[in-house]
Amino acid sequence: MSLPSAIPSSQTCIEVTQPGGPEVLKTTSRPVPMPGAHQVLIKVAAAGINRPDVFQRMGFYPPPPGASDIPGLEVSGTLVAVGAAVTDWSVGDQVCALLAGGGYSEYALAEESLCLPVPEGLSLVDSAGLPETCFTVWHNLFERAELQAGEWLLVHGGSSGIGTTAIQMAAALGVNVITTAGTDKKCAACEDLGAVRAVNYNTEDFVAVCHGLTGSGVNVVLDMVGGDYVQKNFAACAPDARIVNIAFLRGSNVQLDLMPLMLKRLVLTGSTLRAQSLTDKARIAAGVEALLWPLIAGGQFKPVIHSVLPLAQASDGHALMESSQHIGKILLVTE
Repeated sequence: MSLPSAIPSSQTCIEVTQPGGPEVLKTTSRPVPMPGAHQVLIKVAAAGINRPDVFQRMGFYPPPPGASDIPGLEVSGTLVAVGAAVTDWSVGDQVCALLAGGGYSEYALAEESLCLPVPEGLSLVDSAGLPETCFTVWHNLFERAELQAGEWLLVHGGSSGIGTTAIQMAAALGVNVITTAGTDKKCAACEDLGAVRAVNYNTEDFVAVCHGLTGSGVNVVLDMVGGDYVQKNFAACAPDARIVNIAFLRGSNVQLDLMPLMLKRLVLTGSTLRAQSLTDKARIAAGVEALLWPLIAGGQFKPVIHSVLPLAQASDGHALMESSQHIGKILLVTE
C-alpha cells in the first residue's frame, strides 16, 4: 500500500543518540512508517513516558527484534491509515495503543489488536497515559496474582504511573490497598486516590504497618523496587500471599532467606510486558477494556497526569521521571 497524499513523507521524532543521561535524547527526522497488513498508522496526539524508556535510553533495555529504536511504548491519537487486513478500525478513529517502540514521534505504528478506543469521558491526550500502566497492572494483579475483592494489596511506588493506576483500579474493585511513597505529600495523594493507608518509607516501617492494619499480613504485593524490599515483602505477607515483581529499581541480585516462602506458602512471580507475544498482549488488551473502560466511564478511574510537555522536551520529561518528584504520568504532546 501507499500512504495517503495528506500524510507527509517525513516526521519529527526523538532518538537515543547514544546510551546515557536525558541529554542524549535528540530531535531528528525520520520517514513516516507504512502499516503492515494488521497494523494501523496513528497521528500521535500524545505519548507516555515510562520507566522502561529510561532504561532503554541508558542502554539497559534494548527494543525487541523488529521494533522501532525510537522510545515510547504508548500513545494516543487519530488513525490516518490502516493495513489491508485491518477490519475493526477505520481512518479517523481515535485510539490509545500499546507499542513495542516508536511512540516519541508524530506518527507511530501499532498492531490493530493493541489499540483501544479512547474511553468515554477522557480526553484524547490524557488517554495516552493508559496503555502501558493499565496493561501492566491488569496482567500482574488480576491475571498473575488473581487479586480478589476484599483482599489486602501492598503497592510499592504508589505515586508512580503504575502505582496510581494500581491504587485506583484495585480500590474501585473492592480491594483494600496499602501503598508506599517517599514523601508525606505523595502519601496524601495516594490516600486521595483510594489507598486505605500510605506509608512514608523514609520514616515508617511498611512491614509493621501492614501487620498492624491486617493482623496477618497482606494477600498480594506489587513491587517495582526489589533489592532489600524482596525480603521485607516476605515479612509483610499473610500465608498463601502472592508477590509480583515488575521491576528492580534497587537491584535484582539479592541475598535471601527463602524459609518464609516455604512456611507461608508464598508465590513469588514477575513479568515484563514488552517481551510478551502479540497474542498474549491482545488478550491483556481485551481484559483491560472489559474491566477498566466501564470504571472510567463511571468516574471511578482516571489516569493521574503530572505533566504534559512538548515532544521536543523529552529530555526534560526523562529528567523529571528520574528525579521522582512526579505524581502520576508524564506525557509528551506533538502539538
